[in-house]
Amino acid sequence: MEKVIIAITGASGIVYGIKLVEELLKRFKVYLVLTDKAEMVAKYEGVYEKLNELKNNVKTYKEHDIDSSIASSSFNHDAMVISPCSMKTLAGIASGYSENLVLRVAENTLKLKKPLILVIRETPLNTIHILNMLKVSIAGGIILPASPAFYHKPKSVDDMVSFIVGKVLDILGVQHNLYKKWETY
Repeated sequence: MEKVIIAITGASGIVYGIKLVEELLKRFKVYLVLTDKAEMVAKYEGVYEKLNELKNNVKTYKEHDIDSSIASSSFNHDAMVISPCSMKTLAGIASGYSENLVLRVAENTLKLKKPLILVIRETPLNTIHILNMLKVSIAGGIILPASPAFYHKPKSVDDMVSFIVGKVLDILGVQHNLYKKWETY
């Protein structure tokens, strides 16, 4: 794996996307797509400065940059992760409605049978959300709810964030030490 596209949408949990980009930048070329709502939510969640720092270290696109090279199915990326993934974004992917760069890249990722991981961040879920997750799963996407485990005895919010990011890295086949793997005692 060489090139990974990360999209951060306007769901709560912007820190998941930030941590994921930081981890992937250690090993791969990362392309970041930010929605307008992601930047707004980052302000509410107190991570706007951290998000801005990140933008200085990675090639960053806005959701409206639909004419960018990553919008084309000829762009040779290895995987896409949307973290966090809003229910609006999930609905767009499930419906094949690619009206912005996040949705267009997700559509291409599915068409090319490459890993598409959606770190959904919503609770509770309604039937429409669940059906949209099913549609994306049937199309080849991977649904990874931002539901941290507790068997590794997290001591901080960062430990819980690291668990979710570690799960994404597990799916991508990337070695890491972000959380202690399950062991029987």
